[in-house]
Amino acid sequence: MADTIDEETFQQLRNIIERFVNERLIPNENRVEEEDDIPEEIVREMRELGLFGLTAPVAYGGLGLNLSQEAEIAMVLGRTSPAFRSIFGTNIGIGAHGLAMEGTEEQKREYLPRIASGEIIASFALTEPDAGSDAASLKTKAVKDGSDYLISGTKRYITNAARASLFTVMARSEPGKPGADGVSAFLVPAHSPGLTIGKKDRKMGQRGTTTADVIFDNVRVPASAIIGGVPGRGFRLAMRVLDRGRVHIAALATGMCDRLISEMIAYAKNRKQFGQPIAEFQLIQAMIADSYTDYLAAQSLVVRAARVYSVRGSARLEASAAKYFATEAAGRIADRAVQVHGGAGYMSEYAVERFYRDVRLFRIYEGTSQIQQLVIARQLLKEKEPV
Repeated sequence: MADTIDEETFQQLRNIIERFVNERLIPNENRVEEEDDIPEEIVREMRELGLFGLTAPVAYGGLGLNLSQEAEIAMVLGRTSPAFRSIFGTNIGIGAHGLAMEGTEEQKREYLPRIASGEIIASFALTEPDAGSDAASLKTKAVKDGSDYLISGTKRYITNAARASLFTVMARSEPGKPGADGVSAFLVPAHSPGLTIGKKDRKMGQRGTTTADVIFDNVRVPASAIIGGVPGRGFRLAMRVLDRGRVHIAALATGMCDRLISEMIAYAKNRKQFGQPIAEFQLIQAMIADSYTDYLAAQSLVVRAARVYSVRGSARLEASAAKYFATEAAGRIADRAVQVHGGAGYMSEYAVERFYRDVRLFRIYEGTSQIQQLVIARQLLKEKEPV
């Protein structure tokens, strides 16, 4: 693919990011946990490394990583606190993919270079108080007013809401079309009159990430703000974006599995009971073995899903299977890691306590595990129908 960096350059980039994770991010995990924010100097370094533009097309100032390359980088980033990735995650994922996939040339020229540089933080506003898994039932409306639209409604749990300069907003714009067909995707600048950000959410884990409500009160946008310029295609675009996003989250969870296993092994080797390291106990070994098997299986599913997506441009079945398994595996491994640590695993001075809380969200966003089960089953039933 002409718009993708070559393998040698990619490996150099991967090595740089791996070193950044080990030398800068992991040592700052406790600081992020305590301050509930990402240090500005680290955000600046992320911009300099090009992390905000990993997947933006080269023609618009990005690095143009394909999904296989993106997944490999996500596995590296998964070895540290998810909060670090979250600050640029919407730029390389759901906040900007729709624009890159279907935006008009004018829209791409206006926004993508600034998204790739990190000047703009993009955010994806789909979920609502009464529309989560059933995204087709969303109630936010975009009412035609001359050559403009007036957007009203509330979006919930929006990642990077307080930091965002640009929102991709899913709103019901076609009153005569129920369900998915009535939804359009709008590009809405954060400074638009009538747009307000709610208070920062207090979460179980992933401190350092920011989510909040985004409230729209007759926010006026031109018809040219519709991604691609054609109304009624927003929901389908959201599903395409989520396909790729699910592979990314699966890769991130897989990286977290790797980190948790490292923490588990290091503790088991050093902790002694009954005169020997607990790593010598067979039941400890069983938990390590089960965890590593889960990790390898998750990694394989991610690699396969990314490869299928690169060939077909979609991977609904494979992306859901990877996301479902990898995030559930991360939960199982986090639980075992705490168990191997014993009482210490319940104490905040050990990384596994924090990761135990952090990984719980992986099974919810980008579609819950139960939604992934439904997608997998329905895709299989559809594909396996007799001719």
